[in-house]
Amino acid sequence: MAGKITALDLAPAELSEATKAYFAKCEEKLGLVPNVLLAYAFDEKKLRAFTDMYNDLMLGESGLSKLEREMIAVAVSSINHCYYCLTAHGAAVRQLSEDPAFGEMMVMNFRAADLSDRQKAMLEFAVKLTEEPAKIVEADRAALREAGFSDRDIWDIASTAAFFNMSNRVAAAVDMRPNDEYHAMAR
Repeated sequence: MAGKITALDLAPAELSEATKAYFAKCEEKLGLVPNVLLAYAFDEKKLRAFTDMYNDLMLGESGLSKLEREMIAVAVSSINHCYYCLTAHGAAVRQLSEDPAFGEMMVMNFRAADLSDRQKAMLEFAVKLTEEPAKIVEADRAALREAGFSDRDIWDIASTAAFFNMSNRVAAAVDMRPNDEYHAMAR
């Protein structure tokens, strides 16, 4: 599969000027167009839905910091063994934390990292939602409130974890490969 982004043979759609501009902005800000976006480029409507949800969850207003949201992405992706997301979001954690060792601990076993009680509660909730969603009960939400999260924050934790569970499953199903550049970022 050398050089391919996914194991599927889906031709890119004719992209709108807005999407071309979005890809150019990615190139300018990140130095690359993330392969996940190129993978979705076969259907601009699906690409737009993915990017709208991603940008709202990861960059929008929230009581969670950008680093905390990336930590959720990594913890969930670690449970799901998602190569794409661990590579891409592991790089984001290294970059946002300015700590390559912390980023590696998050990818391999977030429980090995030096986390605040707030971060531990957040990640344990995200992991339980990943592994046993039917077993989430009021005590789980109460633990988050006790750790200082608002009900809106709990919504954001759950939504971020759920989004990455979906993304991990799509990436696994199509054998999505991360951009090579992520491996060297923030080291």
